[in-house]
Amino acid sequence: MKRYYRIKFIMNEPVIDPKKFFKTAFYFESSLILVAIILGAIAQINPFAFIDINERVLINGLIGTLPLCVIFLALNHLKIDAVLKIRKILHDTLGASLVNLHWTDLFVLAAVAGISEEILFRGVLQPWLENSWGIVAGLIISSVIFGLVHAVTLLYFILAASVSVYLGLYLDYENTRNLHPYYYPWSI
Repeated sequence: MKRYYRIKFIMNEPVIDPKKFFKTAFYFESSLILVAIILGAIAQINPFAFIDINERVLINGLIGTLPLCVIFLALNHLKIDAVLKIRKILHDTLGASLVNLHWTDLFVLAAVAGISEEILFRGVLQPWLENSWGIVAGLIISSVIFGLVHAVTLLYFILAASVSVYLGLYLDYENTRNLHPYYYPWSI
């Protein structure tokens, strides 16, 4: 009989074998690019139109990531019940799957998640909503949706939605719309 840690997810989601977690998470996150392409075709938005890679963009991306890293580090050291609850839920649900992964696996997974989610949310969803309801509504609605799909607790929803607002605003840094997908994994 095969033994592995059983991970129960919130709302009775299926149990995931930690040995299959990396592949499952990788395929799921990668599939978001396909979703972005399909939604982009429907909305007549090229999901890759706002990707520009050069030295200036890299520097701006790294600078833009610094506040998120500082906030993450600060939250990681706080002993507030709501933050501890998030940490416990993530540890209980993902801990057994992540603990045995090599750091390169974690980096790849974070990179794929960051890139695919940015292409979907900031490359397609936000511009689509902006075109339909205006810049402010597009930013807020896409950020609320981003928060909802990451909602583990109410505080986690608020944090994810706030980060989404920040990234949505940073999308137009220096008046040039540009996704910085290759640096977002650092903000995780």
